Amino acid sequence: MKFELTSLEKKWVLYDVGNSAFTMLVSTIFPIYFNHLAGQAGISSVNYLAYWGYAASVCTLLVAVLGPTLGALADTRNSKKQIFTVFLLVGVAGCALLGFTTSWLWFLVIFILAKTSYSSSLIFYDSMLTDVTEPERMDQVSSQGFAWGYIGSCIPFVAGIAVVLGGGRFGLTIQPCMIIAFCITSVWWLVSSLPLLFSYKQKYFSERQSHVLGDTLGRLWKTLVEIRRQKHIFLFLLAFFFYIDGVYTVIDMATAYGQALGLDSTGLLLALLLTQIVAFPSVLIMGKAANKIAPHKIISVCIGAYFLIALFAYGLDTQVKFWILAVLVGMFQGTIQALSRSYFAKIIPAEKSGEYFGIYDICGKGASILGTAFVSFVAQLTGKVNVGVSALTVMFLIGFVLFHMAVKASPKSVNFSKK
Repeated sequence: MKFELTSLEKKWVLYDVGNSAFTMLVSTIFPIYFNHLAGQAGISSVNYLAYWGYAASVCTLLVAVLGPTLGALADTRNSKKQIFTVFLLVGVAGCALLGFTTSWLWFLVIFILAKTSYSSSLIFYDSMLTDVTEPERMDQVSSQGFAWGYIGSCIPFVAGIAVVLGGGRFGLTIQPCMIIAFCITSVWWLVSSLPLLFSYKQKYFSERQSHVLGDTLGRLWKTLVEIRRQKHIFLFLLAFFFYIDGVYTVIDMATAYGQALGLDSTGLLLALLLTQIVAFPSVLIMGKAANKIAPHKIISVCIGAYFLIALFAYGLDTQVKFWILAVLVGMFQGTIQALSRSYFAKIIPAEKSGEYFGIYDICGKGASILGTAFVSFVAQLTGKVNVGVSALTVMFLIGFVLFHMAVKASPKSVNFSKK
């Protein structure tokens, strides 16, 4: 039977279409433009990669600190959409403002603000999954979000690339081209978000107390204690911390890595566009397969595949190899994110989804502090940008082992091993 999204599920998916356009810029045009600004300031390729990695680490650190408290606060009645809207608007405004920036340092400062707001909005967006659909539909709905996000992000990306690459024919310098490209993405992100903002209603919540902050921190502490006692959730979060660290490090630093190796900018952008195109059918196929194959088995395959991808990336030195890497990443990137999100949503209390996804986000994007910072540090220490990549294989190996321990510790109803 064909799977069809409900109206509310479609609107939830549409936000993935909008925010993925920003992710695409972060992975492609942002580091290239920063490389241009850094080059004008006389910064070396090694330091350029390091500064970009450090900026990404600061973003994830800020989200790790803010996420759990804001997530717990969002679980109170009618709070989730309000906080989500604030971060959405700040992220959209920051994205547009980046095009007007000519200083490499100010570019990094505004980038940190925009990326932190974008990542924070995802805490509340992910936790909305429990409100917009039912547990038995979560794997496919989550997969649809990532799938349409990948293909939808290509539209503003292609438009932006056309401006950046073709602006010279109309007498435009790089800065006005960047202004137009970044504003296209900002508008796309905002417009794609409006249907969800107008339709979403928080179904699961806690009642607001008189002492909001104190009550929020109290509930958060209870949740942390609760997670520690629930072995399958605790082990899953540990596993997720390690394996998603490698995934997000690849996403955050792929273009910067290629640039530092001296690969052609246009080729890098087209390769990453290919990643989005490959990811679209891959996520849909894997999401549908989760109805017949236990989701934890598919997640395990994805972790193993990323282990091999990290080994391959270590020896990356040509444009052709980068294109091969782009295809491999596209095959597994969306699936491991989508099924991890829906797997977690099924094993947590729906009325505490904000709190739990705040902690989930620490173990997710917060984990990439370790990956990006380590790659940056080793690159500066050795003077070789590819040496730090080998550390990612360790992350995937540890994540694989811990994930299997989490599955074994889970109740039968959580394992989803009936198929």
